[in-house]
Amino acid sequence: MAARTAVNPPATEVVPVTLVVGEEEFLVDRAVRDLIAAVRDAAPGGDVHDLDASALGPGELASLTSPSLFGGGCVLAVRSAQNAGKEVAAELARYVKNPAPDVVLILTHAGGAKGKELLAAVKGAKAAGARMMEYPKVTRFSERLDFIRTEFRRAGRRADDGAARALLDAVGSDLRELAAACDQLAADTDGLIDESVVARYYRGRAEATGFTVADRAVEGHLAQALEQLRWALATGVSPVLICSALAQGVRLLGRVGSAPRGASSAALAAEVGAPPWKIDRVRQQLRGWHPNGIARALHAVAEADAQVKGEATSAAYALERAVRRIVASRAGDDPN
Repeated sequence: MAARTAVNPPATEVVPVTLVVGEEEFLVDRAVRDLIAAVRDAAPGGDVHDLDASALGPGELASLTSPSLFGGGCVLAVRSAQNAGKEVAAELARYVKNPAPDVVLILTHAGGAKGKELLAAVKGAKAAGARMMEYPKVTRFSERLDFIRTEFRRAGRRADDGAARALLDAVGSDLRELAAACDQLAADTDGLIDESVVARYYRGRAEATGFTVADRAVEGHLAQALEQLRWALATGVSPVLICSALAQGVRLLGRVGSAPRGASSAALAAEVGAPPWKIDRVRQQLRGWHPNGIARALHAVAEADAQVKGEATSAAYALERAVRRIVASRAGDDPN
């Protein structure tokens, strides 16, 4: 498998055969669309055939790739090539070694052992103009951040790391939804897209706002945490929700920090009830924390929870004090 480059935009150079491999359905689909568009731009007027490999019968490949009476060539997209019948798979393997002129063949394949002969055939047919594009599953937090940055670049916009993190918090980990959110922000805003822009656009998502406050606090960014806290309170986010997010953020530090070093993100995610990308983020946030500091931060959150729920006259003051104590606990200072 090639390096993990699933978030990169697909190549649009027109070649006789392209095999798009991967489990990331959104990226594979978009790669096919981009490739078809590139062919249509280079040679307008050609036919486009888009079908599933399971629907392709023996001998049909030759018919679809034969020269047209009217010229102009064609594009043939065969999806889920791993599901092709034995005879059709053999025809495809032979075809990629000697592709027809004026025909662009685009294959998709889920990867894995099923239909591996076709993968091998494409790898061995580079001299005939075949290439492979790989889109492995995007599972890591850092990969999703890279994906968001790339989406903004595709839209001709600049976004900083804070915006990428805030958008991931607000929208979630689904790539199709993230891509749509990036397109929407790029179309509806001007200038640099930063965390405050994302926060304003998604101000209706109270849970995301609380988690943003928590993330900035456990990462030690006091000014950013206080800014997000005051913005959240000013826009009507419940203090109870913010306190709950702070508690969850600090508790995850403790649970992930106490886990065995070799534990996988997936296994730990199942244990603590958080998605794997969140585990990756918490592992990054743990840098700079000491177990004693986490214990102090937990105590600060517990006090804030009681105050927010009725023991204090000002919930805003209780939350701000909790944020300051969490940041101080990370730095090893006396939080009181």
